[in-house]
Amino acid sequence: MTQLYRLLTGEDGSAFCHKVTLALSKGWRLYGEAQYVFDPDSQKMRCAQAVIKDSLNAYDPDRALGEQ
Repeated sequence: MTQLYRLLTGEDGSAFCHKVTLALSKGWRLYGEAQYVFDPDSQKMRCAQAVIKDSLNAYDPDRALGEQ
């Protein structure tokens, strides 16, 4: 079994929440707490959330993690 890891990032808002929710609906699990930082260049908050997933398939670096 292989454990896959992704770090989802984006601007704080509903689009980021939808990105995390989509990953959860595809079997990914939250890993740790969400992180937030203020981006002074864009004057906006940025978010990051790590997610993990167990896979019976071997890791394939040529395939997008969201599709594994």
